[in-house]
Amino acid sequence: METTEKNIAEYIKDICVRAKKAAPEMAKATAGQRNLALENAAKLLRLEREAVKAANDLDMASPAVPAKMLDRLKLTDARIDGIADALEDLCRLPDPLGRGETWTRPNGLRISNVSVPLGVAAIIYEARPNVTFDAAALCIKTGNAVLLRGGKEAICTNRVLAELLRRALSEAGMPADGVILVDDTSREGTQLLMGMRGYIDVLVPRGGAGLIRSVVENARVPVIETGAGNCHVYIDRAADMEKAVKIAVNAKVSRPSVCNAAENLIVHKDIAEAFLPKFAEAVKEYGVELRGCERTLAILPDITKATDEDFFTEYNDLILSIKVMDTLEEAIAHINLHSTSHSEAIVTEDRNAADIFKRDIDSAAVYVNASTRFTDGGEFGFGAELGISTQKMHARGPMGLDALTSRKYLIEGDGQTR
Repeated sequence: METTEKNIAEYIKDICVRAKKAAPEMAKATAGQRNLALENAAKLLRLEREAVKAANDLDMASPAVPAKMLDRLKLTDARIDGIADALEDLCRLPDPLGRGETWTRPNGLRISNVSVPLGVAAIIYEARPNVTFDAAALCIKTGNAVLLRGGKEAICTNRVLAELLRRALSEAGMPADGVILVDDTSREGTQLLMGMRGYIDVLVPRGGAGLIRSVVENARVPVIETGAGNCHVYIDRAADMEKAVKIAVNAKVSRPSVCNAAENLIVHKDIAEAFLPKFAEAVKEYGVELRGCERTLAILPDITKATDEDFFTEYNDLILSIKVMDTLEEAIAHINLHSTSHSEAIVTEDRNAADIFKRDIDSAAVYVNASTRFTDGGEFGFGAELGISTQKMHARGPMGLDALTSRKYLIEGDGQTR
């Protein structure tokens, strides 16, 4: 059947109705059922890894996939095992539902404030098929139904993964429609999905700045904004040289395509002449392109001159901008101006400088003497993550189980009236 706007609208409405219908059943599932579904999903992923990799190979072979997306898109055996391990870790975490506090008022009313599922979550993301399992797993654990709208670059992989998740739910006695892949990846379909008020309780975009901006500007349903990662590492005048080189290199090169990789390096003037040549030598073997301010060029004359735009850019690539600054306070001001409020790090042995940095940097995750690459739900002990929220309401930083719950007040009386 030829695709038309009417067909797309009917399809989006249908999957939203199905998710809305499944949501109460997801919410009623016991903690044991929800954990069983996750255990099933981990087992199926391991059992069906060859089918998953075959589908992933089809996506990887598409000439339409930009080269810098390939690392995000690729599912290796190690990454598949890592996803399955994360599901099993999630099972071991306490049940996030029904938690809260209870108090009694002078009139005898007993009031409880408890955690409950949000309902139907929709996730819009790009070429990261691991997000398919991460997002679905968190929603299953929290009793939410989820609509997964991945990018067209990963559609073959996502179809296989979504089917495994639906099988895992059915085998645990839960509705398969607790997880629905949005198979339409057109712009029209996405616009319609973002407007499904009354069906979608929360929408989470996960991807680059363009995707996030589009969702925030066009959605008609509640949005939790996750951030592009223009992350910084600041090398303070009191930094340990060996530690500074190690952290800065790791933050840039360990996986440059992800949002917690460093894109900017800020160096105090007192340590710049000693540090920058050592750092440049250390990243040479990885093929990192360095772009620097005038003061950086005076020390590293062979690198490219950085533009103002460079300091605002999330490269997702082996490119790094460098700026030399006079004071800690100037560095903090520069970071707060250029950052996407994701993750920033200071390398210093000066406790006072570290405390000032932690207090004054306005980002979701602030590090002292550690790589920004740790901003991750698994690394924070959350089992998995839905994304890194850079907003300040409801959820901030790696979004684990609590970010997918709301609150409900339960009030018990014995005939009280007002």
